[in-house]
Amino acid sequence: MKFALRILLLVSSLAVITAHAQQLTHFQHIIVVFQENRTPDNLFYALCTNFPCSTNPNNTQYNIQTTNWLDKTSSTGFTQPTGVALANGYDLDHSHTGWKNECDLNTTTGQCRMDGAALTRANRGAFVFVNNTVDPKHPQGILSSYITLATTYGWANFMFQTNQGPSFPAHQFIFGGTSALNAAGDAAGSFISENFAGGPAGCYAQDGETTRLINSAGKESVFTIDYATGVSTCFTGRETMADLLDGAGIGWKYYSTKGGGNDGGGSIWTAPDAIQAICVPDAAHENCTGTEWANHVDLTPAHVLNDLGANGNPCNLQGVSWVIPTGANSDHPGGSKGGPDWVASVVNALGTSPCTDNINGQNYTYWQDTAVIIAWDDFGGWYEHEPPTILASPEGGYQLGFRVPMIFVSAYTPSGYINNDHHDFGTVLRFIERNFGLGIGALGFADSRGALPLSALQAFYNLGNTPRTFVQIPSAKTALDFINDKTPPTDPDDD
Repeated sequence: MKFALRILLLVSSLAVITAHAQQLTHFQHIIVVFQENRTPDNLFYALCTNFPCSTNPNNTQYNIQTTNWLDKTSSTGFTQPTGVALANGYDLDHSHTGWKNECDLNTTTGQCRMDGAALTRANRGAFVFVNNTVDPKHPQGILSSYITLATTYGWANFMFQTNQGPSFPAHQFIFGGTSALNAAGDAAGSFISENFAGGPAGCYAQDGETTRLINSAGKESVFTIDYATGVSTCFTGRETMADLLDGAGIGWKYYSTKGGGNDGGGSIWTAPDAIQAICVPDAAHENCTGTEWANHVDLTPAHVLNDLGANGNPCNLQGVSWVIPTGANSDHPGGSKGGPDWVASVVNALGTSPCTDNINGQNYTYWQDTAVIIAWDDFGGWYEHEPPTILASPEGGYQLGFRVPMIFVSAYTPSGYINNDHHDFGTVLRFIERNFGLGIGALGFADSRGALPLSALQAFYNLGNTPRTFVQIPSAKTALDFINDKTPPTDPDDD
């Protein structure tokens, strides 16, 4: 009897040791899905129909303001929001000037009053939220994919865009932690602050083309491309996350849309085309010729679905993937309404992927070893009630920006988790660095700012938990629909 008991205890101990050895130590893949131009108050207002909301949230409430939106142009000091379609038909000013107008900075307190949204374009309504419209293809509402993701996985109540402006600098920050010309510029608080005026971006920008440069005092000046004198937005002298990943032998891919260059580069949403060492532009600045560009940049967003193994394609998901949508699927307010289905298709393709990774003799499916971060690149000019923390000088001339939505999806994220830490795009980079052991703050840019939580999104998951069984996210389209879509793609935004 004692012998049998000893055997039983030994078997039990071995089982515990084996289970511990098989525990995932870090995610093998991270997917950053980067959508367009929304605030939580605008896009996720419908959350409050069935879930608790508060502007002073605890860990069970979503931070959405549903009444009395602050409005300095109103005689009462506020405006009541009204509903519009997801593709509402118009755009608002979300340049740095638009940001300043909406912020309405109190110079005594150093805090935004958040009452100037009417000034982002006075003849168009910024005080609107997106209706969760029901139609035959979306019987639970057109936003049901987003609402399901937010309430089934992890939601960030306080996620802020890092920059105070539009898409080009935002995409530079999510890829490399800065939109400065070089490391010295970042240290001095000097950043490219706007999109380009009528031409291709980054290394594809042509002589005479302009954007804007902002200094540490928040003053913008015209920045004119002049290759003869070395003035360009083909950035050198600073690392990006790609450099850290390359150095550690971790694969990466940037899925984006085509721009104005001969080879399809030059989009303000394709961050790598502004990095000299990745692009290696030709003499005319019309093509990227670099090996990094050829190996890591894919200008067809739906190819991420192929790499997830959808429709029998080979399993080829890289360690880190940035996924930028086409215009039809970007959530850009002018005419895009495919965003919820697009994002759901990426998550569904992951959750149902047949692909596996063998880690220490244990097979993990992509669903079991991948984290997905869904975020929006900028505020789009829409009303937002939550004032950002303005960083200290010198970075504070252009950081931080307004709040944007963020959802964290993984098999180890508790259902309905709500996080009240403050985050920005630098937190996403910090999460990548921590996950792959690259060194927290290794870039020395937004990933290292002192205002960011050191947790690096760790509160959103626990790898010691049993991985959750995947449940399909509601969507009117499948991965195959997007893979087979031959509609000519448009830019994510009309900037």
